[in-house]
Amino acid sequence: MGLIHMFLNLVLPPFTFFTLLLLVPPYQAFKCFISFLAFFFHENVAGKVVLITGASSGIGEHLAYEYAKRGANLAISARRENRLREVTDRALELGAPDVIAVRADVSSVDDCRRIVEETVKHFGRLDHVVNNAGITHVCMIEEVDDITNLRPVMDINFWGSVYTTRFAVPHLRNTGGKIIAISSIGSSSPLPRMSIYNASKAAMSAFFETLRVELGSDIHITIVTPGFIESEMTQGKGLGRDGKLTLDQNIADEQVGIFPVARVDSCAREIVNRACRGERYVTEPKWFTFSYWFKVFVPEATEWTTRMLYMTSPGEPASYEAPTKKIQPAGAHKILDPETIQTPQIGTD
Repeated sequence: MGLIHMFLNLVLPPFTFFTLLLLVPPYQAFKCFISFLAFFFHENVAGKVVLITGASSGIGEHLAYEYAKRGANLAISARRENRLREVTDRALELGAPDVIAVRADVSSVDDCRRIVEETVKHFGRLDHVVNNAGITHVCMIEEVDDITNLRPVMDINFWGSVYTTRFAVPHLRNTGGKIIAISSIGSSSPLPRMSIYNASKAAMSAFFETLRVELGSDIHITIVTPGFIESEMTQGKGLGRDGKLTLDQNIADEQVGIFPVARVDSCAREIVNRACRGERYVTEPKWFTFSYWFKVFVPEATEWTTRMLYMTSPGEPASYEAPTKKIQPAGAHKILDPETIQTPQIGTD
């Protein structure tokens, strides 16, 4: 057995390299051709049924508006009933023929089953499922006295997507539907103070990558990895080290650092456009793909740069005033970021 492994170790790397060298150019050319065709022959969602979790704010809310403009029926879900009513009214104004709002917590398997059942009972079908519900935290792992306080991050981000998808799959098979999974660029980027969040998004991406194999061509899956997008998360809302929901603009500024925050409406429009074209991956803003390639090709440099930008010096408090905040040009975020990021007014419920 040892000789076999030694042989494979010697032969497979160069074989793989030359195989990729031969296959990648024609494959990429074929993908460009398919993308060109898809640009003109994308899916029409008018009259179809779209279920969106975490639709009370941020990307989920604006995905609801984008689908509404295209004439889709909506089932929107979140924990804040008052916000769901506001989103429902706005979606109807924008053109959605019908909208139902289901108050639910996706960390509960029973709630996820109920979301899907109420959607199918009301509309009689299900065409798109957008797994968007999510929550973040911003704290060093050593700062958390009771690590179970951060369990909701995994329960909502990962298990909430798993539960909802499990109950939706039989209905999506019937319609040849789509799953849109809102992961994060954090799934492949080692951004400090967000270790559990990043892990939950990496688990989410791996889950849906595997489902592509299990479901085959019956259900198409688009995995979305947003960077810094206008949302309650980039306004500073997340779990504190005590497990309670907090709003801290100072922490948000530090995590965003020198990077501009993209507008959520343009992000939502791009996600729906590319999902309807059948694309497998979407990164918004597109320039955030640089972090993935850096991580793949120069991982040590990526870790060193991230540490220099985000970590304090030894002996300094781990909480605030990391270098990325200190080097921000004065007034930069007032010019680069949407107004909602500069003056957040959100609830902590």
